[in-house]
Amino acid sequence: MPAYPSYLALAGTGELGDRISRACELLSSCTVCPRHCGVDRTRGELGYCRGGFLPKVSSSGPHFGEEPPLVGRHGSGTIFFAGCNMACAFCQNYGISQCHHGEEVSCDHLARQMLALQERGCHNINLVSPSHFVPQILTAVGIAASRGLTIPLVYNSGGYDLPETIRLLDGVFDIYMPDAKYGNDEIALALSDAPDYTRFNRESLREMHRQVGDLIIEGGIARRGLIIRHLVLPENLAGTEAVMEFIADEISPESYVNVMDQYRPMWKVLEGGHPLYRKLRRRITEKEYAHAVDCTRRSGIHRGIPSDNE
Repeated sequence: MPAYPSYLALAGTGELGDRISRACELLSSCTVCPRHCGVDRTRGELGYCRGGFLPKVSSSGPHFGEEPPLVGRHGSGTIFFAGCNMACAFCQNYGISQCHHGEEVSCDHLARQMLALQERGCHNINLVSPSHFVPQILTAVGIAASRGLTIPLVYNSGGYDLPETIRLLDGVFDIYMPDAKYGNDEIALALSDAPDYTRFNRESLREMHRQVGDLIIEGGIARRGLIIRHLVLPENLAGTEAVMEFIADEISPESYVNVMDQYRPMWKVLEGGHPLYRKLRRRITEKEYAHAVDCTRRSGIHRGIPSDNE
């Protein structure tokens, strides 16, 4: 088992500084995420995510609505980043992700936010929608580690990540919490404007699991490992069966998977647009959710889903 949390070991050897330098090099012709926009973010140019050189933060604070192993008694220390490298038509947080509500801050300020969450007793630093700000996050972690940060980091993404970028995070993050949104690329493109979502998602999940393995929980609190989220959509548009078969067969049947039932119609699906939007103008039924849970159980996955006593 690596030192806990892992980034302290990297900081102690100087390897963290090398990772920061390599990540920041990606910004001058941006190749941080699968979109490879090629804009020079060091000069303030904006790509698809609308993220520039400085990280843009919407909010930070203890959060008690996350998975129980992250929340514990004192909450998960969440930092929500503005912007996103996807454009989900049903996004529940569209004000942050699509309308870019937030404030640009320095990496030093971001580090101070991490330390403030630790001071408030949070069990971890939960970085929400981090995919387009990886270099800035690494820079802030380096600063925070030098000033006494000692709690684990959670990489909480929509799952549209670049495997090469995730490899730069090896030994930095103890907990990965990506979405596995879709089992079909046509649906992913229509609903989230995410080309080749399943390929990038699956390659990234493999790399995340290689780094941290299955979720380890001690005293009710997540210490290290992979948590996967899957939001059930009306009429099985998320392709739950294909997603769960992949996770069970190619990641691990011991994966901790949260099959989520909180979909509600929001944002673009309430307007005109793609024909699929009409199918998303209602909440899921009990039968649809039960089918998704059944698909998950039949794949062999048992951790995190309803009936799990962990």
